[in-house]
Amino acid sequence: MKQIIPLLGAGVLIAGFMLGRPGHPALIPEYFIQFLLGANSLGANLLASVSGSLMYFATLTEVPILQGLLGSGMGKGPALALLLAGPALSLLNMLVISSVMGLKKTAAFCGIIVALSTIAGMVYGSFVG
Repeated sequence: MKQIIPLLGAGVLIAGFMLGRPGHPALIPEYFIQFLLGANSLGANLLASVSGSLMYFATLTEVPILQGLLGSGMGKGPALALLLAGPALSLLNMLVISSVMGLKKTAAFCGIIVALSTIAGMVYGSFVG
């Protein structure tokens, strides 16, 4: 607990400053988020899946980060893609898996996670909007 509480607090604080909250400007402009992740396109869902798979999200920091992104104009499909790829993969996770399973199997695993997260985001975004 002594290790995670300061990191968790710092992560939520940094996400708040960078992403802001709905209706309040922050360090990352809203038009940037809307341009990259606002539509329910293949590119937006793929970008959300890949960025979610490379970042490490603690369970409690996913909600404030996603709330800031949704408030800045992120589409609901890319939000789901990010949420699905985030817990399944991280850069640290990929390194550990590759040391156990090998590079080819790790690449296949990561590709499957990113592809399925992208597809799920597109399907969800087409229904919910």
